[in-house]
Amino acid sequence: MEPPPLINLVDPELYSHGDPFVQWRWLRANDPVHWHEPAELPGYWSLTRYEDVRTAYRDHETFSSAHGILLRPADHGVDPGGGRTLALTDPPRHRQLRGVVDEWFTVRSVRALEEEMRDIARAVVGDALAQESCDFVTEIAARIPLYVICKMMGIPESDWQYLYDLTSKAFADGDPLTRRFAHLDIMGYFENLQEEKAADPGDDLVSALATAVIDGDRLSPDDIILNCDNLLVGGTENTRISAAGGMLAFLQHPEQWDILRADPSLLPSAVEEVLRWTSTATHIMRTAARPIEIHGKRIEPGDRVVFWLPSANRDETVFDDPDRFDVLRKPNRHLALGFGEHFCLGSMLAKSELRLLFDELLNSRVDIELAGEPKLLESIVVNGPESLPVRLTPRGA
Repeated sequence: MEPPPLINLVDPELYSHGDPFVQWRWLRANDPVHWHEPAELPGYWSLTRYEDVRTAYRDHETFSSAHGILLRPADHGVDPGGGRTLALTDPPRHRQLRGVVDEWFTVRSVRALEEEMRDIARAVVGDALAQESCDFVTEIAARIPLYVICKMMGIPESDWQYLYDLTSKAFADGDPLTRRFAHLDIMGYFENLQEEKAADPGDDLVSALATAVIDGDRLSPDDIILNCDNLLVGGTENTRISAAGGMLAFLQHPEQWDILRADPSLLPSAVEEVLRWTSTATHIMRTAARPIEIHGKRIEPGDRVVFWLPSANRDETVFDDPDRFDVLRKPNRHLALGFGEHFCLGSMLAKSELRLLFDELLNSRVDIELAGEPKLLESIVVNGPESLPVRLTPRGA
């Protein structure tokens, strides 16, 4: 066994200035079910191999989502969304909540929205092109998924910029207090919106939640607000980082962009590779509901178990040459969007947004190049560019 590196996967600076893949590679090879002693965060088990993560995702009876899906300090208490939101419920409640909004995210529904999404992508890219240089994260990647989910939620277009400002602070501001207040403002916005939709429902996601009946009862206002917040975050954050991380990958591997430029029909497989490569949800947590043994390690009820998705998506036993970014990669059965009961509700929407964005950039006939040093997020929750300065130049100029 090769000597282990220092294993500390909960150091945020590892993702902004280090290389977590060194640790994940060693753990996959030598200790795929690794116990991390409690420190600032509670103790937890790490799963780093693809098949172990995939199997655990599928076994909701053993690995519960209801107690939270992210590592958090014990003194923060339980996650307020536990047992109440799509992401933090187990069957049957999860299926009931998903049934309320599922039809909005089907292939047919996403295709019906495609022209409107294309218009949004075209307008956002057009505004960025007019500036000649911009931060790809804030001016392009963050706006497209936010505007699309706002439209689906029935949020007036006049409020989109307000929600953009709030989500920018809630997701990316360096001051924890600013992030917290921005998040509270988002919740306050949805408190008012769900009241309006309950009184005068429309054809939108918030109205669906505000008028839903499960087991004979309406959802409580707090449950509606929490699920609205969950949809806004789920519908924007990871797509924003995937789009930015994908653009960074193309800038670092320009031959892959050239392949797409020569044959845009490869965009669907390119999007799958962007999702695998970026794996923006760094970790997903479950809580063991019953004892289980994996690779000789006994996990007890109540133990926290963390799935490291970027590690699973670079597993050498599943992906050929996994550390190579390759838009031609097939098959590409990555786990970036989850698996099983909690497979991402908005997977089709996210893929469509990424495809339309890159298609718009390919059709815009501009050359894109770095205009400064990218800054990576300092977080154990999501990973990817926090800022990505780019220069946009008409091709041939």
